[in-house]
Amino acid sequence: MSKLYVVPTPIGNLEDMTLRAIRVLKEVDAILAEDTRTSGKLLKHFEIATPMQSHHMHNEHKTVDTIIRRLQSGETFALISDAGTPAISDPGFLLTRACIQHEIDVECLPGATAFVPALVNSGLPNDKFVFEGFLPVKKGRQTRLKLLAEETRTMIFYESPHKLLKTLTHFGEYFGSDRQVSVSRELTKLFEETKRGSVEEVLSYYTVKPAKGEIVIIVDGKK
Repeated sequence: MSKLYVVPTPIGNLEDMTLRAIRVLKEVDAILAEDTRTSGKLLKHFEIATPMQSHHMHNEHKTVDTIIRRLQSGETFALISDAGTPAISDPGFLLTRACIQHEIDVECLPGATAFVPALVNSGLPNDKFVFEGFLPVKKGRQTRLKLLAEETRTMIFYESPHKLLKTLTHFGEYFGSDRQVSVSRELTKLFEETKRGSVEEVLSYYTVKPAKGEIVIIVDGKK
């Protein structure tokens, strides 16, 4: 019976791969991968021989119709990203929506997502929060920050290391230099680090010690 499985993969530590994820990836007819070279290493490690095909942000609009037709013919697919849960700041939404529109079963497995451990170990309130992902690079950035300055829930952002100082500087300008933040990088990896404090304190820290690796920023809401 046709089905799309959305399968999370480790964000760094291969021990975070679930037994269920391994089984599903072995059983489906094909795996849709954001980068087949990156995913190829993962599949090789877990001795998964299922064929892969590329499905990423640059081609997903063109490939969705073909995938839907194959699903309708009875095939099963697994969708994976380079790391973490697909559709969370990664490709996945368009295909999932298309499957639902065509009444094709979609099943999302639980698994690794970078913002969850970053939020929990931040020490900031996590009973209510808002996931913002990546801020706009240029157009719309100022407007978004002005809006978020009034947000009372804990906020979650993804950021690249070379833009971290710029983003923290903007947080100081729009949220205040004393706003509490927590920056987690390289989660689950050997050099995992979480730095907590005011925007000013954390900005000073990473000005002296430039950050490396994938980054999640947790920001306290307005009091």
